[in-house]
Amino acid sequence: MRLDKYLCDMQLGTRSQIREAVKKGLVTVNGGLVKTPDFKLDEKKDTVTYMGEAVAYQTLYYYMLHKPAGYVTATQDSREPTVMELLPHASGKALSPVGRLDKDTEGLLLITNDGELAHNLLSPKKHVAKTYYVECDGRLDQDAVARLERGVDIGDETPTLPAKVHLTAQSKNACRMELTITEGRFHQVKRMVQAVGATVTYLKRLSMGTLTLDESLEKGCYRPLTEKELADLKRLGQT
Repeated sequence: MRLDKYLCDMQLGTRSQIREAVKKGLVTVNGGLVKTPDFKLDEKKDTVTYMGEAVAYQTLYYYMLHKPAGYVTATQDSREPTVMELLPHASGKALSPVGRLDKDTEGLLLITNDGELAHNLLSPKKHVAKTYYVECDGRLDQDAVARLERGVDIGDETPTLPAKVHLTAQSKNACRMELTITEGRFHQVKRMVQAVGATVTYLKRLSMGTLTLDESLEKGCYRPLTEKELADLKRLGQT
């Protein structure tokens, strides 16, 4: 790989800026000064520094975002703010969200440019579990919970797959629960709750597969996945 392409891929500047930096002697390869932008290197083995800082070659990036309400899950939108606007300084080209959360839904969102991993996590054949914290208007009796856990008719060709329900609080006219589903149908959680006689008033995704929302991450903030989080997700995607 050419040295200037290597550094451009790492988003250290435009091609012309990188070429100028190389010519000024700001780049080394394996400890030796290199002043030719088209110098060929092995991106898997060679050690590159730029302005004294080591630059490891990386093309795939993975971020956990704590999505707030008010943002649409898209890479761009002409009318609404998108979740990608919350990651203005994130490294990586062609980043995009994995799956969708409604504009008013909060919580865990994975952002990556690893298309293979995204496909595996979203594949209907994988049945990757997603857990949501749900607040509802309306009480869920034992029959309603049983219906959710069997699968309910939400107006699609087939009922939903069985869900897991954990009621955490309930009063005469409201309830709170954690709901785990293994599909990703349009407005699925809201439609499931509506099908058993209640209405979702607040929705937050807590986990997706092995990845759990870091509650120390404030709304609107993001961080790279840890090595363990990424390894666990990749193992899940391969099963």
